[in-house]
Amino acid sequence: MIWEPERLDDQQHLADGDPGGMLLAVATSAAQVRTGHRIALEAGVDRLAAQGRPRAIVVAGMGGSAIGGDILAAVCGRGAPMPIVTLRSYQLPGWVGATDLVIAVSCSGRTEETLSVAAEAVRRGCSLLAVGGAGSPLEAVATQSSALYVPLPVSGQPRANLWLATVPLIVAAASLGLVQADAALFEDVAKALEDIAHQCRPSSESFVNPGKTLAMELAGSVPMIWGSSPLASAAGYRLACQLGENAKYPAIFGELPEANHNQVVAFDGPLAQRDLFADTPAQSLRLVMLRDVDEHPQVTRRREVSVRLARDRDVPVTELAGEGAHPLRRVATLIGLGDYASTYLALGYGIDPTPVATITELKARISQ
Repeated sequence: MIWEPERLDDQQHLADGDPGGMLLAVATSAAQVRTGHRIALEAGVDRLAAQGRPRAIVVAGMGGSAIGGDILAAVCGRGAPMPIVTLRSYQLPGWVGATDLVIAVSCSGRTEETLSVAAEAVRRGCSLLAVGGAGSPLEAVATQSSALYVPLPVSGQPRANLWLATVPLIVAAASLGLVQADAALFEDVAKALEDIAHQCRPSSESFVNPGKTLAMELAGSVPMIWGSSPLASAAGYRLACQLGENAKYPAIFGELPEANHNQVVAFDGPLAQRDLFADTPAQSLRLVMLRDVDEHPQVTRRREVSVRLARDRDVPVTELAGEGAHPLRRVATLIGLGDYASTYLALGYGIDPTPVATITELKARISQ
């Protein structure tokens, strides 16, 4: 597969190369925020506090559904009075019990790992909030245990419904007093995502389209994506996952300060060395630094020095910053841009961004 950047400004190619409508799905992010807020209120999630504040919150999910747990923990921040843990597994940790809240998230409502955890949470007597497809096995588990259930009007791939599945978690956290999040905030986040959709629309040419620009920077490189805070790291992990699923493209994810204790050494490795006289350019490392205003001062120092170290070694650097005062808005702006970039990267390589054939084959094989 050959990278052809001119494809990104070929409107016919963008239409023909995206039969599953991933670009259109990304553009629905703002609508998902509004819908997610509405259906969470209709399901009574804002009354969750009547059950009492839990000792801990465990968000169970896989793939795109699990990212909501990372976002929830990052948005609530260090001031949260209880641990908020994202669980990507079949089993609850041994310490989870009746005083804890388990939030099971599955866009399809059929994810086997999430169903396993939800059933185990019921057996242990945990409080359960479930978020997933209407009429699904997950809804049946919630109904049988008299738990709150938020039915999602999902369309397309689960990863394309991130905000639909995530916003109910933020509504739940607001009910518990863990974060300030009212209707005005969700509308502000929706408008920010609408602005990104306008800037990254297919008809916007590459030189003024931030989504296409980021895709062109990533093309031909091995992106090493670092986050400088839990919030930036949640967005960075989402970008790495979207590159894998949309563009079928590998990426390395890390978080500061940990990445400074291992991954930084790659700046002196074979992928950081470029032969300017080679007939064809080899794939090279690119540092993608996602940053946030809420950084530990020493992490800020590490981020700045890391960028200088990379540039001193001719490792190209892309820096992205979340925009806005509220952490939910900042993480949304980072994720929104990354979602577009991963889709445009796929289309620039002539890859249909929607199918995930390998995942489908893997599921079929393990079910035999």
